[in-house]
Amino acid sequence: MVDNRYATALVIACVLSILATVYLSVAIGTQHWYQYSSPTVRGEANVSELRSLYEEFMDGEFDEKTYSDTLFRLNGTVGLWWRCVLVPSNAHWNKERDAKMMLECRSFTLSQQLTPKYKEPGNHNSGEDMLRTYLWRSQFLLPLVSLGLVLLSALTGFCACLCRSLTPTLGIGILHLLAGICTLATVCCYLAGMDLLHRVSMLPDKVDGSLGWSLYLALISSPLHMMAAALLVWAARSHSQNYYRMSAYRVA
Repeated sequence: MVDNRYATALVIACVLSILATVYLSVAIGTQHWYQYSSPTVRGEANVSELRSLYEEFMDGEFDEKTYSDTLFRLNGTVGLWWRCVLVPSNAHWNKERDAKMMLECRSFTLSQQLTPKYKEPGNHNSGEDMLRTYLWRSQFLLPLVSLGLVLLSALTGFCACLCRSLTPTLGIGILHLLAGICTLATVCCYLAGMDLLHRVSMLPDKVDGSLGWSLYLALISSPLHMMAAALLVWAARSHSQNYYRMSAYRVA
């Protein structure tokens, strides 16, 4: 028999876990982790340069320097799996003053996610930057690990419900704690990687960078997982202590 306090804690933990998982899933699937604000396109020469950057961004080979420069110059946004630029919807970029803008995106393939980073972006002879390489790989692997841990905890909880047992609750709480740590580590790796990128590839004049809402969703999901973990661990420990006390009382 489960005490009402433990049942309430389990329900709240489930709600927090669902919210955290939804937030993290949305964050992974969207591109607004980091966004750049670029000046307005002016002058025929400038337009031609930006158009060539855009065409290379969409159809050229994958190159960190090329896509980074395009993101800097065309109000780009970048996430864990997507990179996007904001461009005019018509072919004549500088003809209309208030041209309608649209977001054009390209995804990072799995092989591109595993591509090494170099000390000088775009220069393969400069040597591999191990720190940036592993930060980049960690930032896309860790959220997948986090979702995997939550899925494992959900399957364990489902089995526990079928068996009408609170015994696995402590393990489920630990899985949620690890998921929250992985999500927090994802955000830290991403921020550290972007900071290192900006050190080796300076932003152009009048171009500003800011954190996007996707990153904040991931950041919010981490404490939600940890709060769910705390409730689950409390319910498991309290129920276990109460069970042993009742058993001792009955024996006495």
